Amino acid sequence: MPTFVRIQDVADILIMTLLLYQLYSWFRKTRAMQVLLGLGSMTVIYFATRFLGLYMTSWILQELGTVLIVLIIVVFQAEIRQALYRFSLMRHFFGSRQEPQQRGGLHGIVETLFSMAEKRTGAIVVFQRSESVADLMLNGVTLDCEISPQMLEAIFFDGAPLHDGAALLRDGRIALASCHLPLSQNSDIPQFYGTRHRAALGLSERTDAVVAVVSEERGEVSLAVGGELRRLSSAGELEVILEDLISPEKEHPHVTLKQWLFSDLLAKTAVLLIVVAFWALISSRQGAIATVTAPVRLHGLPQNLVLMRSSPEEVEVQVKSFSTLTPTPAKLDIAADIDLSEVREGQAVVRIRNSDVRLPSGMVVGSVTPSSIRIVTEKKVRKAVPVRIVVRGKLPRGLEGYQLAVSPATVEVEGPAGPISRLESLATEEVDTDKILKGKEYQKSLLPPPKYVTVLQDEPLTLKLVSRRSH
Repeated sequence: MPTFVRIQDVADILIMTLLLYQLYSWFRKTRAMQVLLGLGSMTVIYFATRFLGLYMTSWILQELGTVLIVLIIVVFQAEIRQALYRFSLMRHFFGSRQEPQQRGGLHGIVETLFSMAEKRTGAIVVFQRSESVADLMLNGVTLDCEISPQMLEAIFFDGAPLHDGAALLRDGRIALASCHLPLSQNSDIPQFYGTRHRAALGLSERTDAVVAVVSEERGEVSLAVGGELRRLSSAGELEVILEDLISPEKEHPHVTLKQWLFSDLLAKTAVLLIVVAFWALISSRQGAIATVTAPVRLHGLPQNLVLMRSSPEEVEVQVKSFSTLTPTPAKLDIAADIDLSEVREGQAVVRIRNSDVRLPSGMVVGSVTPSSIRIVTEKKVRKAVPVRIVVRGKLPRGLEGYQLAVSPATVEVEGPAGPISRLESLATEEVDTDKILKGKEYQKSLLPPPKYVTVLQDEPLTLKLVSRRSH
């Protein structure tokens, strides 16, 4: 086990617990849950074989897991889309809203359903709520008409073209008819329930839709919500339940944090223990301990000082990672960033602290070798230095009374006090006197100054012939 538990680890466990519990609560009564349990068992076996050093078995399980993930994406693409939709934080802003006329028309709808039950006319009616059911209702015929008893009876009349399938009520209108729904795979459903009831349960397991079913054989009306099927005895009972479930003001009842934490406590505790076990398994296998070479980066030197020397320019950093999930130290851009803001003029020894080496979460610095660097600084000064013209040859005949002059005659330089005090002049680029003409100006630059010295003038110098008398 790691030597300490970070606040990031606690957040990691809580986030994974929340996500896994949400997946469990959505899919626990579907065939997808059986597949998830199978994958979980394979994952436990895989980690156990890796821990025990059973390399062949763990390799086979790892390769098999890659293939299974692709198959699951193909087979359960509808469930995956629905899960992603439920995880979307913005779905309440863009999801469908129930129109008031649907609630107001509930009385006519329930009376029609019980009337069809008396006539032994089978029917299945889907009330869409906040979650879209478009991906799960297949082969439907678009109607987009107003809800009326006559229209519902016409749709489900035995022998009518649209009677075989479900009708979707959305936004106060009949949106689709003759839709095929996914069947429930729950093995606990009684045998006397037929295809309509299994289809109603299948859709209610995957979405928050409310599905009303009229049994053709028994003349009963049932309601499927959240994977549970309830038989209703009267139209008034059905109307009260539907008003409570699909009315906009009651669609998202307020639940306190305490109520949420202690509801379904057994399942939440089991998921938490599973997440903690996997976190302990992963974190207990300490990652690599590696030594990397890191450059020394200096910053924060006071403006009145000049850095003359620093040694060494690289250090050896021992990096420890607490989990195999962290990246390899050799792949990281590691450097020792040392602050020189407290340095004074002269020689100094600056200690390298572990905090000077920045590492990602899950890694710590074991040691730094050497643990300090030596630096030499000098005071920064400025000085005006004469410009010395470098010439080649002599002026042509007839120009003996002239000489080359430079403007400006001095330039200001900046640098350490020692080199600046020894600097007597700065030379220009070489001037070929054979090409010099009277009355013409020439542009020349200064030769590079000594190390650590900076010329504070960037413009080229101007050279021209002037009379020795006037000069």
